[in-house]
Amino acid sequence: MLQFELKKKENNARRGTLHTAHGDIQTPTFMPVGTCATVKGMLPENVASTGAEIILGNTYHLMLRPTAERVARLGGLHKFMNWPKPILTDSGGFQVMSLSKIRKITEDGCTFQSHLDGSKHHLTPERSIEIQHLLDSNITMVLDECMPYPSEKKDVKKSMERSMRWAQRSKDAFTDRDGYGIFGIVQGGVFPDLRKQSCEALTDIGFDGYAVGGLAVGEGQKLMFETLDVTTPLLPENKPRYLMGVGRPSDIVGSVARGIDMFDCVMPTRSGRNALAFTREGTVNLRNACHMDDLSPLDSQCSCPACTKYSRAYLHHLFKAGEMLGAILLTWHNIQYYEDLMKEIRLSLEESRFEDFANAFFEKNAGLKRPL
Repeated sequence: MLQFELKKKENNARRGTLHTAHGDIQTPTFMPVGTCATVKGMLPENVASTGAEIILGNTYHLMLRPTAERVARLGGLHKFMNWPKPILTDSGGFQVMSLSKIRKITEDGCTFQSHLDGSKHHLTPERSIEIQHLLDSNITMVLDECMPYPSEKKDVKKSMERSMRWAQRSKDAFTDRDGYGIFGIVQGGVFPDLRKQSCEALTDIGFDGYAVGGLAVGEGQKLMFETLDVTTPLLPENKPRYLMGVGRPSDIVGSVARGIDMFDCVMPTRSGRNALAFTREGTVNLRNACHMDDLSPLDSQCSCPACTKYSRAYLHHLFKAGEMLGAILLTWHNIQYYEDLMKEIRLSLEESRFEDFANAFFEKNAGLKRPL
């Protein structure tokens, strides 16, 4: 069982602490993505140095390689990857839908071909929970089906209702213990009545936390926020809320304003590998020639090595030369930026000035109109 302490609220925005067997997590929080038991390009201790308190691993990838059974024999995921802090594992459902060459979904589960070698696998709610238990995940996610956007309402309804049945089976298969928990996942696309039905089904089952899935799949920020507006008020206030796969900094600030506590996204790491940096002055593409002779730091307010030890000119050179150090430094910077953003959000909530913080953030970042 996980303990969540809600410390403060400002309108719908929340400041809390989630207690786990591997340490406390201050919320709102951002989880760097360590899909295959590594945050790409980063040592675990460097990830921790950014302020990250929890990372995400993935059932689908780890079940295929090196296998959950092998990770368990080697001491569990924390020991295996030298990350002593909390870990959340995605159930594998999204990857089955998006990466598998051939897949078939039935009431029992998903049969699919590995994207690695074409081997056939069958993932059920019970097997997903078993894998996450073998990995020693602090936060286990139920197996669900994530529909693409756009999809017909009748198809979304059928998928959501099956996901709710899978949620019950996932909960029944979960082994409850102190410092560990299982989250349900709200589905229903962009249809308010389906989201309401999903929230009611999950709260009737009862979970340690509630994730909002099926967003950030192409529906756009406005529709995502509108869906959150009707979804988060239906979730228990005393449980953490996790928006899966989100997102851009403005997505995060706007979603915190709508009551979300936890986030994950590949954007900071993937962007870092592709020369795109998030800074307090907006995004910066280090491949652009304007940085060739620029001796200024990437972000003068950032404490990461990319900003304190190297110039924009050097970072530009690394990417033009195809040197892996460029991706490493920019990944480090982007994770630092995201963790600094979460720290600023938490501080603004503690000081009852989140509204002012959010207004200033949206005004400064590319003149965005604040969608709150």
